[in-house]
Amino acid sequence: DELRGRLGEVRSGASLEIEWAEDVSQALSRLNQGGIDAVLLDLDLPDSQGMASFERTYAFAPDVPIIVLTNRDDESLAVGTVQGGAQDYLVKQELAGGLLARAVRHAIERHRLLSALRSLSLIDDLTGLYNRRGFADLGEQYLKLARRTARGITVVFLDLDRFKTINDSLGHHIGDRALIKVADILRATFRRSDIIGRLGGDEFAVLALEASGESAELLVDRLRERFREFNQASRESYQLSVSVGMTRHDGDMRVRLEDLLSEADNAMYEEKRLKRRTASRQG
Repeated sequence: DELRGRLGEVRSGASLEIEWAEDVSQALSRLNQGGIDAVLLDLDLPDSQGMASFERTYAFAPDVPIIVLTNRDDESLAVGTVQGGAQDYLVKQELAGGLLARAVRHAIERHRLLSALRSLSLIDDLTGLYNRRGFADLGEQYLKLARRTARGITVVFLDLDRFKTINDSLGHHIGDRALIKVADILRATFRRSDIIGRLGGDEFAVLALEASGESAELLVDRLRERFREFNQASRESYQLSVSVGMTRHDGDMRVRLEDLLSEADNAMYEEKRLKRRTASRQG
C-alpha cells in the first residue's frame, strides 16, 4: 500500500501512466498484451521473491526495459539484477516524480541502444529469429531460471525436409521464402516468452519453459498441425515438411544447453531416417 501511494504521487507529478499488477503472474499476463514501455519491478511479491522475480520477468519479456524497486538492504541484490540485464534500480524510500521519470526515460533509451547493438550479432538477418549465438546466450539464462524455479524445460529441434530440392528446382529466392514461412509458423505456434532460433541453414530450435498442464508432446503436436494447416491453405509451389526432435528435462537437473540440443537433434535425425526408410519401401 505504501508503494502504491508513492507511485500514485509520482504519476501525478511526472506525466507517467502507471499500471499496477499485484504479482508477477499478473504482470506477465499484462506484458503479453503488449503496449508496455518499461517495467517497475518490486523484488518482493506474493508469488515470487528476490532474483527469481527478476529472472521470470526478464525471460518472459527481454525486449522491455526493467527498473528494479528495492529496499535499502536489498542493494546488493539490486546490483545483481543490473548485472543480469536490468536497466536500473531505485530505492523505494527515495522515489520522487523527477527521479522516476528520468530513470524511466533513460532506461528506455539505453535499452533501445543496447537492443540495436545486440541485434547486430544475435539476430538472423533472413528470418528475424535469434541466430545460433543469440539462442545460446538467451538459452543459458532460461536454463538458470528453470533450475531456480524447478520447472521443466523443453527443447524442440527441427529440420526442413527436402530443402535442397526446393533451392535447386525453384531457386534460392523461393528457398529463402520457405525458411521465412517456417519462422512465421514457429512464432505463431510458440509463446512470446519462448526462445526461437535459426541455428543455420534449414535447422531451427525452440527452447520453452513448460506451462502448467501443457506437455512437451502437445507442443510438438501443435507444431505439426500448424504445418499441415499451412500446406492445406498455401498457394506456394512447394509443400513444407519438417522432421522434429524433442527432449525434456526437469528444472533441477544440471543439464547443459548443448546437451539438450544434441538430444533433440538426435531425435530429429531418427525421425528423418524413419521417413527415408518408409519412402524407400513405398518406392
